[in-house]
Amino acid sequence: MKIALMDSGIGLLAAAAAVRRLRPDAELVLSCDPDNMPWGPQTSADVTSLALTVARAAAVHRPDVLIVACNTASVHALPALRAELEPDIPVIGTVPAIKPAAADGGAVAIWATPATTGSAYQHGLIREFASGADVTEVPCPGLADAVQYADEDAIDRAVAAAAALTPPGVRGIVLGCTHYELVAERIRDAVRRPDGPPVELYGSAGAVAAQALRRIGAGPAPDADPSASLTVLLSGRQAPLPGSALAYAEGRLLPAVSPAH
Repeated sequence: MKIALMDSGIGLLAAAAAVRRLRPDAELVLSCDPDNMPWGPQTSADVTSLALTVARAAAVHRPDVLIVACNTASVHALPALRAELEPDIPVIGTVPAIKPAAADGGAVAIWATPATTGSAYQHGLIREFASGADVTEVPCPGLADAVQYADEDAIDRAVAAAAALTPPGVRGIVLGCTHYELVAERIRDAVRRPDGPPVELYGSAGAVAAQALRRIGAGPAPDADPSASLTVLLSGRQAPLPGSALAYAEGRLLPAVSPAH
């Protein structure tokens, strides 16, 4: 079994780690695009073109399924990716976890990139899944870039700024960018209230990993032999995991289970 994941940067690590925990025996192909990131400020046409290039690099390795572990690419490029790759390679997109966050009741904040915050796409998801909820959209300028480069000070500043914009009564925070899941505990600490219940964080990594396995008819097997390979593609070039990836537990999990080659 071979599962490919794609993103502009290391935001795909959260979903890759989720796949690895469910199926330690799955071969992984991680395809990202450091030469052209960030994708957020690009036009829709440019994002689609870049995403297709990254997906094609992964497709050369003949995966059984491709996870688009990127909100931006899922918004702009999913139809084009599916048109080119399916049915040979099923394509799984990433959608912010607004539905489960709103279903739990109470006020919800959506942390997302400035380009996504206030977008027609995000407003459509709010109307569809959270029309009766108290929703606050929180832009997080610089947070994805800070996570990408493991810039500790920049992460702290961006998280603190977003926490200051998050209403104190919020019970759930949707992590609307895959990079944010890599610093979930720091976000949780920043919004912790001394006298209130803990704030629940809602990411997408676990759901997309499970959906990818369902699409190829594979169930979880967390006790499987962890002997599968890991292939890393940086703008099409085979390479080790970037050093910044190893700053996060999700990144360290991957080479610990199967070395890059």
